[in-house]
This record gives sequence, C-alpha cells and structure tokens, in this order.
Amino acid sequence: MKLLPAILIGLASLAAHASELPDSALRQIRFDQRINAQIPFAATFRDETGKSVRLGDYFGRKPVILVLGYYGCPMLCTLVSNGLVETMQDLKADIGNQFDVLEVSISPLETPPLAAAKKREYLRHYGRRGADAGWNFLTGDEPAIRQLADAVGFRYAYDPAIKQYAHPSGFIVLTPQGKVSRYFFGVNFRGEELYAALQDASANRAGSPVRQLLLLCFHYSPVTGKYGALILGGVRAIGLATFVALAVFVTRSLRGDHKLRP
Repeated sequence: MKLLPAILIGLASLAAHASELPDSALRQIRFDQRINAQIPFAATFRDETGKSVRLGDYFGRKPVILVLGYYGCPMLCTLVSNGLVETMQDLKADIGNQFDVLEVSISPLETPPLAAAKKREYLRHYGRRGADAGWNFLTGDEPAIRQLADAVGFRYAYDPAIKQYAHPSGFIVLTPQGKVSRYFFGVNFRGEELYAALQDASANRAGSPVRQLLLLCFHYSPVTGKYGALILGGVRAIGLATFVALAVFVTRSLRGDHKLRP
C-alpha cells in the first residue's frame, strides 16, 4: 500500500502539460535488463569541475552505483536520488570506502556548474565524511550519453513540447570491472537489498533480472482534456491491484474473526 503514493507522484511528472510523445513512444521508456553487460570505459564525459574524464577512471577497485537522469528534472530524478540517499544512510558501508556513486546526466545541454551544485546538495544530505571523492556527477555529449545508456538498457526520450525527458526510475549496481550486476527500480529501496547487491558486485557476481514497476509520466492533452490510453491503463491496473489487495485483507480478517467465535 505504501508504494501507491510514490507511484502516483511519479506518474504526475508531466501532468497538465501538452506532450508530443505518443503512447507508443512512452511504452518504450523502460530499463532493458542487461545483466553482465559491459559499460563503455572509453566514453568521455566532464566531471563537476569541468575536467574531461573517461568512465573507466571510476572503476577497478570498488562496486559503483550508476544513476542516470538529469539534474534539471522537476520530479522523478529527485525522487530516485532522495530515495537512494536515504537508503545509503541506513548502510554501514560508506561512499568512497566500500563503494562509489556515479551520477550521469542524460541531457547534453547540462553543464559542470549545475552538476557541481547537485553534488554539494547531495553531499550535505548524505552527511558523511569522505563521500566527496567517491561521489561524482558527470555531464557529456549526446554520443557518449547514448553509448552508456544503450549499454545498460536505459531507454529514454526527449519531449520538445515541454522540454523534459521521459525516462524510467531506478539505478544500476556495477561491478569493479564495470559490468551490470543488479537493477533497482522505483523510488524507494531497501537497505538490506542494496547492501547485498553491493556485496555481490564487489565479488563480481551478477544478480538476476527483477520485475520492474515503471513510474511513467502522465500523458495529458489539454485539447481533449484526457489522459493517454497508456497512462489510464496503468492507473486502472494500480487501482484494481489495490482493490484486490484490500478485498483479500478484508476476507482474511473476516475468516479469522469467524474462527475465533465459539
């Protein structure tokens, strides 16, 4: 039940805006789970200081949490990052010691100063010493961004009408050799699951594909005053699932009460 509010919040990212993305395009917004896939070490980006770096520079000794999104995202990216930070605060392991975090913008228009501002914000939120060296925020050009996104199966699209990106929510745990070990979906994550995934990645073990519940954005048309069929179907499915869960709960409660009667 607790997941429902988060789902509805994520769905509202494009609410009340005119979107040019059709339902057929929104159906492609997802993670293609590519367990054991290798990320492109030679791809070049810019770190938060403006320095040119290779993805391979961040690998070799520790597992890495890869977060794809964009720093100007008005909704979903912030929810994912906040959820990740809160989960990492529950871990005994520290960023920069047992694992690193790599945030990469999918927007080629974003710049190192914006990445630096995001880094300062999340370092304050995280609140642990030593995280600065292990938490990096990158920006890059379209070819490098696409190369990385394709390697890990991150499917996204730009909507020019509202100047925003439609993208899935979650992050990826990579091995020290830069191979995909585990996917995490949504905006809320369990600390014990993340810790176990980092342990597996550290030992170069690959996890299994997991079922994903995508947080898609509302596709709203101000002309017709209606939501797209894809989103309506998703909302109806969520409502039906909630109703079924509630019905099961009530039925079991009544059965338990009946058994207790003399």
